[in-house]
Amino acid sequence: MSRPSKKTPPVSSRADSGFAWSPAQFQQLVDDALAYAKTLGASDAAAEASEGVGLSVSTRKGELENVERNRDKSLGVTVYLGQRRGNAGTSDFSRKALEDTVRAAYDIARFTAEDEMAGLPDDQDLALDPKLRPDLDLFHPWAITAEEAARIAMRCEAAAFGVDKRITNSEGAGVSAQQSHFITGNSRGFRGGYASSRHSLSVAPIAGRGNGMQRDAWYSSMRDAQELASPEAVGRYAAERALSRLKARRVPTGEVPVLFESTVAAGLLGAYVQATSGGALYRKATFLVDCVGKQVLAPHIDVAEDPHLLKGKGSSPFDDEGVITRARSVVQAGVVQGYFLSTYSARKLGLRTTGHAGGSHNLSLTSRLTAPGDDLEAMLRKLHRGLFVTELMGQGVNYVTGDYSRGASGYWVENGRIQYPVEEITIAGNLPDMFKQIVAVGADRYTLGTKTIGSVLIEKMKLAGS
Repeated sequence: MSRPSKKTPPVSSRADSGFAWSPAQFQQLVDDALAYAKTLGASDAAAEASEGVGLSVSTRKGELENVERNRDKSLGVTVYLGQRRGNAGTSDFSRKALEDTVRAAYDIARFTAEDEMAGLPDDQDLALDPKLRPDLDLFHPWAITAEEAARIAMRCEAAAFGVDKRITNSEGAGVSAQQSHFITGNSRGFRGGYASSRHSLSVAPIAGRGNGMQRDAWYSSMRDAQELASPEAVGRYAAERALSRLKARRVPTGEVPVLFESTVAAGLLGAYVQATSGGALYRKATFLVDCVGKQVLAPHIDVAEDPHLLKGKGSSPFDDEGVITRARSVVQAGVVQGYFLSTYSARKLGLRTTGHAGGSHNLSLTSRLTAPGDDLEAMLRKLHRGLFVTELMGQGVNYVTGDYSRGASGYWVENGRIQYPVEEITIAGNLPDMFKQIVAVGADRYTLGTKTIGSVLIEKMKLAGS
């Protein structure tokens, strides 16, 4: 099986945004909210106006199932009275609703206990200079009708059915076109905002019959619809994945090397982010407390972050608080270089914000040992004998202890070759050990959301099977 490459869809991806509100109108709403907060006696305030529009279409077995159009808008206001904070929101943009919302936030702040860490970001951290906010090419509206979207979804599902007669059913195919924009600001003089888009195509075919049925899925998601994989490629690959799972079996309990497919390996990187995020750190609800400067991952592992990647799904010139974002080294040679902190969590830790109110930005995990030819086949050879995991179930991660236990399915590998599909098993380990026991990272890099990573080989994990 080879993953689908990017192909131009049959519909132009450039079009009118479909927004009902302009950036200038949003700017006025924000300015009015901040000004009214000041008249009430707020020491500081922040506000954000946003709007989202989109189309989602689903089909199943050649028939249209659902057409959904969404349009939503909101105004959120935060008011500070010294170190007391209140927040309120509305979807009504009338003057009366704006004033009622600001007053509600003000009243909440009046009756909220003081928190010495509460407050807007320091001026030195805010992206006050527009020159520090590059255009990251995040907005590519897709001019697609419901009829066109349905045809694309049907083509995708038809391609899945066309792979093999053993594709007997389907959970359907879907096309989604979404775009949004916002303007945010605060009483320290920060104003900023931008438009963004995200479009996707997906299908979930079912192979086999009766008790032997197996389901799998595939999708393509991009900011620019021109870069989506073709419907036929997505459908064929999803079908191949479902077919490869037929006649799955359980394997004996034991301790074996485990290779995580790149699509699920992103979850390991996500676990690292969660364990080094401000909220978990100041609550001491993580196994990685006080880990800056310490060896946490294998010495050949690096993690980098680039918030200014063009068209990146995690790209942003500033975070949710208006704090400037910067490219940085997160882990170098396995040693932690920094955390993921908002203004509040940074103050709780006696540190400075890292610009991560709202989450991480375009993370990439790499190994200094990876060679250009380390594709999936090469990684299976490095695994030699063990479990190749392609799907994980459940949320069995304890971030306080690092204990890791997940339901899994995938393939059993002998002599570097896949022998048969595996299901109804559990893999378990401890994240501190797993991070240090990363033997290799593949060149088969895949981007899932804001994280890019190749397949990851762990030296050993416990496998609970038959």
